[in-house]
Amino acid sequence: MTKQTTVRLPEDLAEQAETVARVQGTSVNSLIIESLKAEIARVRADEDFTSRATRLLTRDRELLDRLAQ
Repeated sequence: MTKQTTVRLPEDLAEQAETVARVQGTSVNSLIIESLKAEIARVRADEDFTSRATRLLTRDRELLDRLAQ
């Protein structure tokens, strides 16, 4: 299953992405997907990021619990 989304890129970045994709023999869509996967893997390995995410999720859960009462 896939979800379609629109990404607005500055013209110079779009041109660079097209060039990289063409040289790699892939599509810009595939380049974006692989780049996002790499970034997500990077932040998951970042202890500061995961700590902040945990704090935010805990706070959100507490707020939702209060609203449910």
